[in-house]
Amino acid sequence: MTEAVEYDVVVLGGGPAGENIVDRTRAAGLSTALVESELVGGECSYWACIPSKALLRPALARADARRVPGLAHAVRGPLDAEAVFAHRDYWTGHWKDDGQLDWLDSIGAHLYRGHGRLYGIRKVAVTSPEGVHHVLSARHAVVVATGSRALLPDVPGLAGAGAWTSREATSAREVPGRLLIVGGSVVAAEMATAWQALGSQVTVLVRGSGLLPRMEPFAGELVAEALTGAGAVVRTGVAVEAVVRDGPTGPVTVVLEGGELLEGDELLMATGRAPRTEDIGLDTVGLEPGGWIGVDESCRVEGHDWLYAVGDVNHRALLTHQGKYQARIAGAAIAARAAGPGAPAPDTGRWGAHAATADTRALPQAVFTDPEAAAVGLTLAEAERAGHRVRAVDHDLGKVSGAGLYADGYRGRARMVVDLDRQVLLGVTFVGPGAAELLHAATVAVAGEVPVDRLWHAVPAFPTISEVWLRLLEAYRG
Repeated sequence: MTEAVEYDVVVLGGGPAGENIVDRTRAAGLSTALVESELVGGECSYWACIPSKALLRPALARADARRVPGLAHAVRGPLDAEAVFAHRDYWTGHWKDDGQLDWLDSIGAHLYRGHGRLYGIRKVAVTSPEGVHHVLSARHAVVVATGSRALLPDVPGLAGAGAWTSREATSAREVPGRLLIVGGSVVAAEMATAWQALGSQVTVLVRGSGLLPRMEPFAGELVAEALTGAGAVVRTGVAVEAVVRDGPTGPVTVVLEGGELLEGDELLMATGRAPRTEDIGLDTVGLEPGGWIGVDESCRVEGHDWLYAVGDVNHRALLTHQGKYQARIAGAAIAARAAGPGAPAPDTGRWGAHAATADTRALPQAVFTDPEAAAVGLTLAEAERAGHRVRAVDHDLGKVSGAGLYADGYRGRARMVVDLDRQVLLGVTFVGPGAAELLHAATVAVAGEVPVDRLWHAVPAFPTISEVWLRLLEAYRG
């Protein structure tokens, strides 16, 4: 049985980016269909951002409390793992998407459950779990928002070893006695923090020189020091040559370059992401299956005036909040172009209403380790490679009064990277307990290209950790 239906917009993928496209196109009065093969809400809601932060919050709260006089003695015991898992399960809706479905109904969007594939120009074919075939036609746009999946390296023995990816790491129901983590990414650092706090003996194996390689070097260094202080082992400059496990359960052995053997009860591979584009019909419109999808500033696929790609699949910025941002931009662009002849042309210039400029100019990221690491814009090295004439200004975050009151022995660091020619900030990084909440002020400064002289008049309240802004500006002014 095949049913053919026409909509203004068809969205392939119901994660945060896809949901935001649906929201924006419906708000513009366009009829919209959403196609999803798993749970509406996607990776972030069920296997990434939400469950990982639910696991991390008790760990970070306990760490902060242990640094507060008068409270430290009361939080010396272990975390209640069952309670932590229950809290996580609540925030994932127990891996059911009923709430998301209610929202879709409330805005008048139509959901098609099943595997969707492009079916030529402006068409998407969907096969439901019941075997019903639908062909959805789009008057104005088809949007690919299928996200990404964990990338597993071609390591002998890995395929049959039952290794965790980020999905298993955020949804596991038992605390492994020994957890081996391969990788130095955000997933590796956050999951090392969470599972060490829950009682695992964690060993992190990093091929490169340190954790969090996309941030300022001191971010990874401070996080590694804290993990080591908590009892984890962090080893850098090591490569995994093979994995040995007798079936998907039981002890797992990692063979390092040079022959050293390490044994654990579970193995987490946090070694990157790959696009979910291998079986979505890209070949029917002249694109390469399995690859990232290149787009312009409005997230429209070049050479296809009806096709858009938002979120991880376009490889601009593999972060949930950026995927949602891209979706808002693309949704506005689709609505503007759907208005037809005589309507104002989309504004795709730098910082225009239909340009995802922040992906490259003011990209924010928060890592919920202990200490937290938060950054926006360019690192010092990135700014120098881009040819900017810059100056980096650093300050010991622990020397700010608000930080000292926040926690005894507060350790952290702040850096701002100043464009000396334009006198604006190109990037800002904070590392320290609670530092993620400092990030949006920095994002506003970078995205708004606020002159340094004007920032001098943005007075931080005393005594808050935000007073680090005053110290950074004082150091810059000399």
